[in-house]
Amino acid sequence: MQVQSDNKPYDSMNITPMLDLVYVLLVVFILMTTATVQGLTMTLPKPSNKPSTEKHDVKIVQITSTGAVLLNGIGVTMDELKAQLAAAKARDAKMSVMIKGDPLAQYARVIAVVDMANVLAIEGVGLVTARIGS
Repeated sequence: MQVQSDNKPYDSMNITPMLDLVYVLLVVFILMTTATVQGLTMTLPKPSNKPSTEKHDVKIVQITSTGAVLLNGIGVTMDELKAQLAAAKARDAKMSVMIKGDPLAQYARVIAVVDMANVLAIEGVGLVTARIGS
């Protein structure tokens, strides 16, 4: 009796299990990267059907392309801005702050102003946007 030895190389290789593993790793990678993305939490205003008759103070903070900060069109430092916003909040608890960042401004300056408004517990914080070409 003679045992045949099959020493011939395989013509094809089954890669299905390896592809299954790659797909599972790809899904895990996608889920982990999207789970770690953090954003800025903001309270958006709710629409109302009735017009508001209350008038509250509105401060407009602008961040220019050079990083300068303007409060109602007047240049201020970050410390002066904090002091003036705190004084306005003391006068009117329901005051609002509108933040307008230049498209070429550093985003960190805009976030610093948003954080300052959060520290001062100003509830009416808005970001001013403009249409492209306006």
